[in-house]
Amino acid sequence: MEENQTVVTEFILLGFCLGSRIHLVLFGLFSLCYTFTLLGNGVILGLICLEFRLHTPMYFFLANLALVDIAYACNTVPQTLVNLLDPDKPISFAGCMTQTCLFMTFGSTQCLLLVVMSHDRYVAVCYPLHYTVTMNWRVCTILAAASWIFSFLLALVHLVLILRLPFCGPHEINHFFCETLSVLKLACADTTLNKIIIFTASVFILVGPICFVLVSYTRILMAILRIQSKGGSRKAFSTCSSHLCVLGLYFGSAIIMYVAPKSQHPEDQQKILFLFYSFFNPMLNPLIYSLRNADV
Repeated sequence: MEENQTVVTEFILLGFCLGSRIHLVLFGLFSLCYTFTLLGNGVILGLICLEFRLHTPMYFFLANLALVDIAYACNTVPQTLVNLLDPDKPISFAGCMTQTCLFMTFGSTQCLLLVVMSHDRYVAVCYPLHYTVTMNWRVCTILAAASWIFSFLLALVHLVLILRLPFCGPHEINHFFCETLSVLKLACADTTLNKIIIFTASVFILVGPICFVLVSYTRILMAILRIQSKGGSRKAFSTCSSHLCVLGLYFGSAIIMYVAPKSQHPEDQQKILFLFYSFFNPMLNPLIYSLRNADV
């Protein structure tokens, strides 16, 4: 059997198994989303870097979020667009593993940054007099750096566990990019350890943070209800509700993918869920978190 096995050097991404006309429509739609993602996050990142008045902890975290969104989109969208135009074009094994590692890194970083940002808003609203002391630049830098470093190390663990597996065919990934679970389905060995680590990490990265975020925003909403000014209360409530919608969309789709039982979600449904935080969420983040702010 070992002599008859062929080492896989490249993969074919099956993507969306639809007609060529539908592929062209999706190519146009995804290209538009990709353009808006790069422009929106690029403008926010540039404004925060150039405008001294935006050099505050909140905008420091928003700049990190914009950087993650740009990197996240650049990692998955171009390959998807190529796949829509040429479904038979393969991706190399090294390229696929790199995409998988970066996908896990940027996804985890975004989760942790959203938690840090919710804590920042909690301190700003509930303890305004202590804000400058609690959220000083040293604390902000440590929190942002820890989010990036921890996410990269966690992704590195997943990558090492994947690389130890033999891939001997088939070489077709039923997805529009090298998503971790889809890649594992092609391994010619037991992947139980990989799935246990992925599930454990998902609980830690997704379930824990969303609980922390919900507690923070609950405290924020309680503080908002005590605001005497109706205008100020309405504005603050509108901001928090829009933030919660984005958080629910991102964390909800990710939890369904990596924590909920897989038998309840067919592969085509999983691809649609991935679209939310691969295409639409990076495009919505600058609109919700930045462009609606009066300072920006």
